[in-house]
Amino acid sequence: MALIDPPRWSEEELERERRKAVEIFRNERLTEPLERYLQAFDDYTASIEQLLHDTSDLRSLHDVAQEVLCNAELLEAVRYLAGPPVSADDLMELAETQLTVSRLRDDPVAAKRVIDTVAAMLDSRRFAWVAEDRSPTDGERSAAAMASAALMASQRVRTNRANTAKSDQEAGVRSHLAASGMAEAPTREIWTPSDAPSRGEFCGECSVVGRKADVVVGLHDGRLMPIECKVSNSSTNSVKRLNNDAAVKADVWIDKLGSHGVVPVAVLSGVFKTLNLVQAQDRGLTIFWAHDLAPLTDFVSATR
Repeated sequence: MALIDPPRWSEEELERERRKAVEIFRNERLTEPLERYLQAFDDYTASIEQLLHDTSDLRSLHDVAQEVLCNAELLEAVRYLAGPPVSADDLMELAETQLTVSRLRDDPVAAKRVIDTVAAMLDSRRFAWVAEDRSPTDGERSAAAMASAALMASQRVRTNRANTAKSDQEAGVRSHLAASGMAEAPTREIWTPSDAPSRGEFCGECSVVGRKADVVVGLHDGRLMPIECKVSNSSTNSVKRLNNDAAVKADVWIDKLGSHGVVPVAVLSGVFKTLNLVQAQDRGLTIFWAHDLAPLTDFVSATR
């Protein structure tokens, strides 16, 4: 049986679809409800105000370290005392401890290290009174709470936006595959073709020869089709998402499974540069768009 080549798009075709994706991205951002940010802002304002109250405006932060850090909302607020805010992963590395309630509750020394780490990075503009060893004015306290809440709310909206976009994209791919007659199989770890979903089946996120794929399809002709779902919010970010991630995985999959055994795919939405699209395609990555998944299912059907 002759293998059907996946589609390869001309530069003009990539540019046309890229423009459609950008227009969808712009419309979604411009119509995004402001209420999401405002609700997050109010939630985080309450957390920051509670933190300031419980620590006497941060002056007794060391004294109540465990009580504060064992409250998830206050722990998040503590990370945003730093300038710039410190991520949970970075804070764990810098303080050499896990940020779990059980660890911080049972290990006061670890809790102190967390507070010491954040204190060393404290934003001296927002919390000038701490460095000056005095009480804040009402205006300083209010301004610090509002600035901190704005930082936290902005990050929550960005994170939720990215997570929602990617989960929607993956759900769209799975839905189209199922609608085309494919059956969803349990996820698994794939090292050889025998580990892959059977012909006409697909599974959700799993490891393919050591590299994660968002969806993996068993094509009707026996080949494996790992799919990476990529959302980019800028042309600069598109290099990371597409060329430095999806295309690198394509290189690995082709090297390990052979060009006749695997069809690496990226499903894209958001903002991408045409040059990056061309480069990724030239490296063996097949490109489809989240706004039009018919070509993907058409290719899958053509492999019967």
